[in-house]
Amino acid sequence: LYTTVTTEAVVSTQSTGDLEDTLLRELANSTGNMLDNTELISTLEDTKTKAAEVTEKLKLSVKTGVDIERARDGYRKAANRGAVLFFVLSDMSVINPMYQYSLMAFLEVFNISLKRSLPDSLLNKRLKNIIDTLTQNIYTYACTGLFEIHKLLFSFQMTIKILQARNDLKSDELDFFVKGNISLEKSPRKKPHAWLPDQGWEDLIKFGEVCPDAGDVAGLVERQGEVWKKYHEMDDPESQPSPCNLDEKLNDFQKLCMLKCFRVDRVYRGVTNYVTGKMGEKYVTPPVVTFEAIFEQSSPISPVVFILSPGSDPASDLMKLADRTGFGGNRLKFLAMGQGQEKAALQLLDTAITRGQWLMLQNCHLLVNWLVDLEKALEKIQKPHPEFRLWLTTEPTPRFPVGILQRSFKVVTEPPNGLKLNLRQTYVKIPSTALQECTHEAFPELMFVLGFFHAVVQERRKYGKIGWNIPYDFNESDLRVCMELMKTYLDKSMEIDGKIPWSSLKYLIGEVMYGGRAIDNYDRRIINTYMDEYMGDFIFDSFQPFFFYKDKEVAYNIPKETHRDKFLEYIEELPLANTPCVFGLHSNAEIGYFTNAAKDMCSYMIELQPQTSSSDGGISREQYIEKVAVDIEEKLPALFELDRIRKQLGEITPTAVVLLQELERFNILISKMKISVATLQRALAGEVGMSAELDEIAKALFNGQIPASWRRLAPDTLKSLGNWIAHFTHRFEQYSGWIEKGEPAVMWLSGLHIPESYLTALVQATCRKNGWPLDKSTLYTTVTTHTKAEDVREKLHSGCYVEGLYLEGASWDVQSACLRKSKPKVLVEELPVLKIIPIEAHRLKLQNTFKTPVYTTSERRNAMGVGLVFEADLSTTDHSSHWVLQGVALMLNAD
Repeated sequence: LYTTVTTEAVVSTQSTGDLEDTLLRELANSTGNMLDNTELISTLEDTKTKAAEVTEKLKLSVKTGVDIERARDGYRKAANRGAVLFFVLSDMSVINPMYQYSLMAFLEVFNISLKRSLPDSLLNKRLKNIIDTLTQNIYTYACTGLFEIHKLLFSFQMTIKILQARNDLKSDELDFFVKGNISLEKSPRKKPHAWLPDQGWEDLIKFGEVCPDAGDVAGLVERQGEVWKKYHEMDDPESQPSPCNLDEKLNDFQKLCMLKCFRVDRVYRGVTNYVTGKMGEKYVTPPVVTFEAIFEQSSPISPVVFILSPGSDPASDLMKLADRTGFGGNRLKFLAMGQGQEKAALQLLDTAITRGQWLMLQNCHLLVNWLVDLEKALEKIQKPHPEFRLWLTTEPTPRFPVGILQRSFKVVTEPPNGLKLNLRQTYVKIPSTALQECTHEAFPELMFVLGFFHAVVQERRKYGKIGWNIPYDFNESDLRVCMELMKTYLDKSMEIDGKIPWSSLKYLIGEVMYGGRAIDNYDRRIINTYMDEYMGDFIFDSFQPFFFYKDKEVAYNIPKETHRDKFLEYIEELPLANTPCVFGLHSNAEIGYFTNAAKDMCSYMIELQPQTSSSDGGISREQYIEKVAVDIEEKLPALFELDRIRKQLGEITPTAVVLLQELERFNILISKMKISVATLQRALAGEVGMSAELDEIAKALFNGQIPASWRRLAPDTLKSLGNWIAHFTHRFEQYSGWIEKGEPAVMWLSGLHIPESYLTALVQATCRKNGWPLDKSTLYTTVTTHTKAEDVREKLHSGCYVEGLYLEGASWDVQSACLRKSKPKVLVEELPVLKIIPIEAHRLKLQNTFKTPVYTTSERRNAMGVGLVFEADLSTTDHSSHWVLQGVALMLNAD
């Protein structure tokens, strides 16, 4: 309507101009007495009449325009909500490059929301209906294409952006929540209680500055420690009243900020409660996506892109959908992409477009360069067959063409979450007669063991590095192949003596199929341990029944059934949620999972926040960055004089070589940092241009993170900038002490750039001294009773003492000098001083010890094998399999 009125006004204005031009032309061309010119008089009459009409039309169009503008202003709230939601949606591409959404796709959802929202004669109610429907539809649309770990992040980001648009959320409080206390200087106020986390105390002091309404919360914690300790040890502090009646002073978001100071692991649940309170429970309950719903939202011109996660495969579900909708058989085409398949894919695409077929191109990430050609082919489509559909599967890759992603309907496919759902999926996909096809009577029960094992190895991925060093893609094909292997070997055993070939089955399943995917030795050790725990004649022992896991609430055993449906009935009786103890992990693994989830959420939100806001008491971003740069510059020491140090050391021993190499690397880092902060200050002052590297450094300093150019020159770390600077200073002190006083009696391995080089030097020095062959020497380790480095009185003649090791997955009993079960809510604890002595390998006789990997950080070892330093043998009274499944490891750095 507004467009029509505007068009009419423009036409009327043009008509007035045309009439005036005609009249002037007639007057100019007129000769003689004008009163005798009847044609001129007629033209004047027509012009007068039309001018009056045009004037009336213009008045009417202006009035109508004002009325329309007033009506449009009434709907501006809905437009504002739409703008907020669009930018939240488009910003998600920062988190994952596959999350690409175009304005056209958003407007489609917007228009559908306008049509589906309930009409109402009252404007306020109509607005509420539109806004509620639009917000819900955008949430549903987005969740279809988001990984599970990012859905709560999207809900939270949507919530805070809506609150910020209403001025209901302060920027400095949000900044504190996502970053915490990023000050380089530690507070002079000492932590009053041992149970309080170090970073939590620093955050608490900062919280008092950011939220002055709360008062001196740090002081309350100092004075009323027992009250706050009870709050800290609650199972669900996010749902409990705050101590000291602080609920009366704090709003919901401020309580969330305070919760983060005490229990990072409960922040994830706290955010869930916060979104529920502000937006409603439906925004923390992602919709269940069915293939029928996907098909309804698809179209011939918009491909459906399945974004794969480890263990997921939508092909079988798509085949079932095709059969149900009449597209089975020859109407559904599959092509697994790979080298040489480019031409075949384009031919199949042309045929499918013409004949109205479904085409599924699988694993498109393997031919990501060719996808540009596919994008061009899709752009050329003019009038496709209405029944044509294109389905693509791909793993997340930053090189996937944005054009395809923005025009497509994205669907994330993930394996079922939870042991019960995983087992159910396994048995639903098994043919009903499959368990009767094997002649061996033990096959149905062994098939359940295999299905349980498959679910367990998948579910361990949830717990991060304590589950697997590398998240492997165990999928349905592994299970199917192992099922056929088991059936074949059991059938052959019936032809011989009927005995189950355990060693062959354990090797084929544990070493070849599942172990074949595990490229990390410690991960393979976990798989083999599960094989030993789950496979053997003991699972059929009638006197001592076998349980995968059993406690007071639940027992996971092998049902004595033979038919698939009976197994499904047993699976339906299992609890939906399960403790990590079922997988052999400690219950603390659940805390670790939520802690990492909260940290990941905050790191993502740092990326999503604008980099232009003020920080730290209202100063500008540039002022804050300059302040941090000056602070760092003041802390940087002078370069080490390597030539003088080399002369001072005299005889160059293997460990002296390590020191010189370490100092050389440390000098490079110092030089880089000095140049960076100095140039950055000049760039902020406008004296030099701001390069891409300087911009990255400025962004990192603003967010309290380590710049990438510095990180590359330093040992691996997961620390924040403030903690890293303290670590940097500690490294300088150790190097200085080593130069001035000689090799330290207790070495802090975390302070070395390449710690394994120092251990190798120790072995070399001992071998030279004793005349041992280097390739037949190793390290003997034992944990001492010294809890502090200061307790060590003298240096070892051979070997060294090591401090600063952190134990994850277990605790250390100082009295009994052995591993013990982890203490509740204690994820990592410092190990007493470790003694390391080089020894000839044939003389090393170990009993009742657990070979424990020592990693640089809690990220452990990556797929490239980087991160492992050495192995330590820790005493234990339990079987080593217990600690293998618990994921026990040592680390040089606490996060």
